[in-house]
Amino acid sequence: MTRLPFSRGPRASRAWPALIAATALTALLGGCATTSPIPAGPAPDAATASATPTATPAYPLTIENCGRTTTITKAPSRIVSIKSSATELLLALGLGDRIVGTAFLDGPLPQALSSIGTNLKVVSDFLPSQEAVLALNPDFVFGGWESNFAADGVGTRDTLAAVGIGSYVAPSACKGAAQPNPLTFDTVFGEITQAGAVFGAPEAAARLVATQRKELTTLSPATTKTSAVWYSSGVDSPYVGAGIGAPQMIMDAAGLTNVFASVKDTWTSVGWESVVAANPSVIVLVDATWNTAESKIKTLEANPATKNLSAVKNKRYITLPFASTEAGIRNVEAAATTIDQLADLNSLSK
Repeated sequence: MTRLPFSRGPRASRAWPALIAATALTALLGGCATTSPIPAGPAPDAATASATPTATPAYPLTIENCGRTTTITKAPSRIVSIKSSATELLLALGLGDRIVGTAFLDGPLPQALSSIGTNLKVVSDFLPSQEAVLALNPDFVFGGWESNFAADGVGTRDTLAAVGIGSYVAPSACKGAAQPNPLTFDTVFGEITQAGAVFGAPEAAARLVATQRKELTTLSPATTKTSAVWYSSGVDSPYVGAGIGAPQMIMDAAGLTNVFASVKDTWTSVGWESVVAANPSVIVLVDATWNTAESKIKTLEANPATKNLSAVKNKRYITLPFASTEAGIRNVEAAATTIDQLADLNSLSK
């Protein structure tokens, strides 16, 4: 049974969508009071986060971001956001009114954010040009991928800085020594906390982290060993979730055994013969506007190498929206819906 992206069964908690909506509204009404900045990485526990005191804005703020020392002198007020993960985080922090343009959205906004994201100005379905970004007169660019900041993209970070535009990369998307290894929920919560400091919404970030920590503790992962392949994209050779990124983190939280967990990368290309040899019990399909889950099912069912896999013949698919599969505010929800969908699949096979 193919599930609609981000559908959830009755067992999973629905606390976080309400929290995001409330957090966004509170932040919009409450202005930009901030606390002392907290670096990306493990965040304080829920009790500590909820008790964070109010203070004057913590600027100038100097952080290390993807191996680059970055100083933010004031809360960004005209932000261009690239990728769904960046846009959704800003909306969840109540900063939608500061987004002057967004691009490279991987799918529709989650229901909890749809009402506050109705006026987003989408400047490109993919990576916008530097000219398109500069035309928006931004003072800051928030990129979900480090590769967004390239000469043939929005411009290098040095180029943007030269014209007075600040920049920030989602820390989980950093490469090299700055890359989380492995990514954990503590790392994700630390990134939300740091983004709150960078964008002037630390209290909203603390509330969001506290609620997500609480919801994480309510998850009941599968206890029966269930092997899985995380199929992100690719036809000739699949691009799959490897052992140190968001796919592994989500599968761990859901109780799935990643057949490519030994690959020390976030995602990796493999041969179809490796997928066939692994013979996974389920296949996780990542659904994006530019590469849908349905297209992946067609690939699996038409490919002579995979069409006879038990998971394919029995349609043991788990579908997740792309934006929930990169480090960000939807990872706990992704783990919860994975648990739900697996339970549904198992009930059908009895």
